[in-house]
Amino acid sequence: MNDWNNINQFGGYSTAVQAENELTLRRYVSAVMRKVYGKMALGLLLTAITSFFVASSQAVMSLLFSTPATIWILFAAELGLVIYLSARIDKLNAGTATALFYLYSAINGVTLAPIFLVYTGTSIATTFAITAGTFALMSLSGYITKQDLSKFGSVMMMALLGLILCIVVNLFLHNAMMDLIISCAGVLIFVGLTAWDTQAIKRMCEMADPSMQGKIATMGALTLYLDFINLFIHLLRLFGSRD
Repeated sequence: MNDWNNINQFGGYSTAVQAENELTLRRYVSAVMRKVYGKMALGLLLTAITSFFVASSQAVMSLLFSTPATIWILFAAELGLVIYLSARIDKLNAGTATALFYLYSAINGVTLAPIFLVYTGTSIATTFAITAGTFALMSLSGYITKQDLSKFGSVMMMALLGLILCIVVNLFLHNAMMDLIISCAGVLIFVGLTAWDTQAIKRMCEMADPSMQGKIATMGALTLYLDFINLFIHLLRLFGSRD
């Protein structure tokens, strides 16, 4: 009888320790995810401020977009920053990684400035609100779901590659129907990627060393920032009212 009581006590002790460890892990993941969303929000704010400032200045707009080469240089700079951050995140310190993310956000604000000249302010604000609501719903779904979204994410990545190819082709064709299809597909793809990326970031938090939390927060913020911006652009192309 005494042996049985000891086993029960040991089992109860183990269960209690396991429950405490799981609670600690959930709190840790929650704290890192708050940093992810916080950095992402600051990145979006920086993009919005930069974009509005550039669009409000005729002189700045003329200086930046007087030649077609300028926009391609800016796009190249953005792509270079994303590639560099992704490849060097393990070797960069957290502060440098965060600074590069905010630099990317500012440059992206410059490239997005022309939307203020193409679409009405009301439609931009409305589309942003729709994007924020859709993003929040899908990110929450990805965070709380117990279903493994890995296979779903792989399909979304393949679809994204196809979308990029279609966008490049349509740069030369200028086909209105293809443009509509691209926008619809883009919304669906980035809605799905938002859920998948959120789950992937959450799992990364669970498995990574705690010393990496600053870097994980930055890369997570960049990933979700890209999902948000692309979702916003495709929704704006579908529903935005032009000036």
